[in-house]
Amino acid sequence: MSQVNQDYSLLFENIKQKVCDEMQLSIVAFQTWIEPMKFYKVEDDTFYIEIPSEKAQLINYLTKNYKDIFHVCISDATDHDYKVKFIIKKDEDNLIPSVNSSTNTDLYKQANLVSKYTFENFVVGSNNSFAHSAALAVAENPGEDFNPLFIYGESGLGKTHLMHSIGHYIIDHYPDKKVLYVDSEIFTNDVIEGIRSGNSSAMNRLRDKYRTVDVLLIDDIQFIIGKESTQEEFFHTFNTLYNKGKAIIISSDKPPKQMETLDERYTSRFGQGLQADIQPPGYETKAAILLMLNENYKNTIYAVPQDVIEYIATNVNSNIRDLEGAFNKIIYIEKLNKKTITLEMAEEGLKDIIFPNAPKMVTPQIIIQVVADHYGIRAEDITSKKRTAEIVVPRQVVMYLCRELTDISLKNIAKVLDKKDHSTIINGITKIQDEINNNSDFAAQINVIKKKITPS
Repeated sequence: MSQVNQDYSLLFENIKQKVCDEMQLSIVAFQTWIEPMKFYKVEDDTFYIEIPSEKAQLINYLTKNYKDIFHVCISDATDHDYKVKFIIKKDEDNLIPSVNSSTNTDLYKQANLVSKYTFENFVVGSNNSFAHSAALAVAENPGEDFNPLFIYGESGLGKTHLMHSIGHYIIDHYPDKKVLYVDSEIFTNDVIEGIRSGNSSAMNRLRDKYRTVDVLLIDDIQFIIGKESTQEEFFHTFNTLYNKGKAIIISSDKPPKQMETLDERYTSRFGQGLQADIQPPGYETKAAILLMLNENYKNTIYAVPQDVIEYIATNVNSNIRDLEGAFNKIIYIEKLNKKTITLEMAEEGLKDIIFPNAPKMVTPQIIIQVVADHYGIRAEDITSKKRTAEIVVPRQVVMYLCRELTDISLKNIAKVLDKKDHSTIINGITKIQDEINNNSDFAAQINVIKKKITPS
C-alpha cells in the first residue's frame, strides 16, 4: 500500500466520525451504516470506500444517503476534491459496483414484484442474518445454490420482503431470466379457474404460466396444504422446475416438519435445499428499521425524535409490520398537529398499540383475522353473506372460538358476524364441536389456531 493510502486509511476513521457528527447520527445508525465501512484506496482521483459484503445490496441506499456528506468531509480532511465511490470488496480482484435497476421496471411488474421490497432497504440483524445471507446466495446463483430455499417465520417478520428482494436482484443481474412471484391465494385461484373452465387449454395455460419460469417465488405455502387439487398441481410444478434446474423459493409460517397434515413427499422435497428461519427482531434491529424509515423525514418537522424511536423499539415486540404501523401512526399524529411529536404525545398516541405491562385481550376481531389467515381467506369473507364451503367452515370456527376464548354473548357474536339471531351461532358451534370430537386432525388444527391467538 502506498504512503498516501496508508495515511488515508488512518484518516478515514476520523472522517467517519465527522460524518456521524455532521449528520447527528444516533449510535444505532452509526453502528449500522457507517462503522463497518473501510477505506479501500485512492485511484484516478477517486476515493473508494469499502462496504462489507453482507451489506452488498445496501450500496444504492448508502450512495443515495451518505455519498454527498462523505464527499464534503473527505474534501475537508484531505484538502482535495476527490470523487467518492462505494464498492463491495468481494475479493482482492473483484469489486462489485452498484447496479442501475431503473430500466427494469416492466420486468418487475411482469414478475409481480413490489418496488419497495429490495435488499437495499432490508435491515439485517441477528434475527434474520442467516436468512438474508441465504437469500442473497440464491439470488446470485439462481437454481444452483440452496435449491429450493425455504424461508419460514411468523407473520410480519420480513419473509415477503426477502422474496421480493431475490426477484429484484435476479432481474437486475440476469434480465434474461423469467421471474414470477405469487402468493398461495393467487396460485390457488389460478388452479380453481383452470379446473372450473373444464378444458385442457385452460390447464395448459396454467402450466405454461408456472412451469416455464426460471425463478418461482411462492409465498405462504401453508395455505395450500389440505387443498387437494392445488396441492397436487404445486407438487408437479415443483418437480418440473426442480428437474430443469430452475430456482424455487418458498415461504411459510413454520418449517415443513411442523406443518400439520403435510404429506411426506412435500417434506422431503422442501428439505432438498436449505431451510432458513426469521425470528422476531431485537432492540438494535428494530431501532435500525425505525431509523431507516425516519430517513425520509430527516431535516423536516416530521422527523421522529430519538427518544420516541427508542420508545417504539423497546415496546413493540410483535413483528416488523406492527413496528412500521406504530411509526406511521406517529407521522400521522405529527402531520395532524403540524409539529414534532414529544415522548408524552407518543405514549398517548400509541396506547392502543403498545401495552408494556398488560396482556393482550382476545377480541372477536383478532379471532377473525387469525382464522382467516389460517384458512387463506380474507377476514371480510368471514363476515360476508357468502355461503361457499371454503367460507362456511372458517366462519363456524370463529363462532366456536369466540365462545371458547371470550366472554362475549351469543347475541353479540351474531352481531359481529352479521347474523340475524344467535340460533345460527349455536348451530355453528355445535357442528365444530362435533367435528372436533370425531376428527382428530381437525381437532389438532383448532388447537393450532388457538395457539396462534393465545401463544402463551
